[in-house]
Amino acid sequence: LIPVHFPEWVAPLTRRMHSRKYRNAARTCDLIFAISSYTADDAAETLRFPRERVLVAYPGVDARFSPEGERRDLGAPYVLGVSTVEPRKNLDVLLDAFALLRRRRPELVLALAGAGEEPRGENVRPLGFVHDADLPALYRGAAAFVYPSRFEGFGIPIVEAMASGTPVVSSAHPSLDEASGDAALRADPSSPEAFAEKIERALHARDELVGRGLDHAGRFTWRACGEVVLAGYREAL
Repeated sequence: LIPVHFPEWVAPLTRRMHSRKYRNAARTCDLIFAISSYTADDAAETLRFPRERVLVAYPGVDARFSPEGERRDLGAPYVLGVSTVEPRKNLDVLLDAFALLRRRRPELVLALAGAGEEPRGENVRPLGFVHDADLPALYRGAAAFVYPSRFEGFGIPIVEAMASGTPVVSSAHPSLDEASGDAALRADPSSPEAFAEKIERALHARDELVGRGLDHAGRFTWRACGEVVLAGYREAL
C-alpha cells in the first residue's frame, strides 16, 4: 500500500496502476491475501475491506538461504545492505551510520546490493544488481546485515539474512516487527547514531543473534504459505 500512503515515493504510473488495482480488489474479491498482519490490518482499514476476509500468508525463505555454503569475500569484513535504491529504503541514514561506525571500526566496508544510482562514500562498495542465486553467499560473508527501511509490507531480506546465519539490525518501524521478531536489533529509522550503535552491538553479539535468527527464520516456509492460500481458496469456495 506504499503507493497510497506515500505517493511521493513512487512513479506516477505506479501510483495510478496500484490505486486502480486496490479499488478493484476491494470491490470484487471474496478474500485478500496479505504478507503480514501489519499489511492485513492496513489493507482492511485503507480499502475498507472486512478484516476477517484478509488472510496472512507469510512469504517463505528458499532453502538456499542457509549458513552452509560459499561465503562472499570482499577482501575486508563488510556490513551488508540489500535493497533497491529508492527513498523509502532510507540508505542515507545507513551511509551516515556507517561513517560514524568507521571512526571506531575503520577496517569495515559497507557493501550495498541493489539496482539504482550508486551511493558514494569512503569504504562504500556498491555492488549493483545481484542475482538471487548469488545472494546467499553475500549474506553468509557479511559481518552484519542492516535494513533501515522506513516502510515495508514484510521485509523478506531480513529473514533471508537470518536464515543465512547473519546477525541483523533492522529499522524499528512497526511494519518490520514480524520479519524481525525478537531476533534482530532494532534502531530508529531517523537516527544514524542509533544504527551505528546497534551495528556495533551486532558485531559483538554475533553468536547470540545468529542463533535467534536461525530459529526465527525457520518459521517462514513456502509450505506454510501455500497451506494458508489453499485453505483460503477452500473457504471461499
